[in-house]
Amino acid sequence: MAISAAEVDDRSERRRTRRINDAHFPRLKRLADFKVEQVPGLQPAQLATLAKGGYLAAGEPVVLLGDSGTGKSHLLIGLGLAACEQGRRVRYVTTAQLVNELVEAADERVLSRVVGRYGRLDLLLLDEVGYVKIDPRGAELLFQVITEREERASIGLATNLPFSEWGSVFTDARLVAAIVDRVTFNAHIIETGSQSYRLGSKTKPQPT
Repeated sequence: MAISAAEVDDRSERRRTRRINDAHFPRLKRLADFKVEQVPGLQPAQLATLAKGGYLAAGEPVVLLGDSGTGKSHLLIGLGLAACEQGRRVRYVTTAQLVNELVEAADERVLSRVVGRYGRLDLLLLDEVGYVKIDPRGAELLFQVITEREERASIGLATNLPFSEWGSVFTDARLVAAIVDRVTFNAHIIETGSQSYRLGSKTKPQPT
């Protein structure tokens, strides 16, 4: 029996809703709502290209680099939401949350299962890299997840620190170099700068 167009649309909508729920976004932020003009280093064409999701098919990373309040999380969530709407499997998590989950998994002897689950995602969104210091064990576990996805599945990463200062978060210099190498290879790097995007959104008049 033929499936009606309405049934197809309904199934697509349910799948889209499930993908968004499974991503565990802290809030929904769309790329279309991001005020590109407030981030001088961001080109609208670059954002439009990323929204189409070609980087996902290539397994390329996206790195958002800038001070707190400059719109990194908005962009990260927006990219994730766009991927969900394209039917991709996405998961948003802060760095501290992921490391804690990995440590607990290692203690409970289910680490390989958890790493495998993160490895099967089409897009892993890793927020707040640099906000919390990671001990050597946590850094090694995080490295396992990054390595599991290397050149095969994309990572979207938001950090408030330049790569040269990642040693203040990950104390093993060799591990820092390995992590930076993996998240920057063929990466789309967007610098959101130092001017607060949130403050600008509140103080600038809205276009009519």
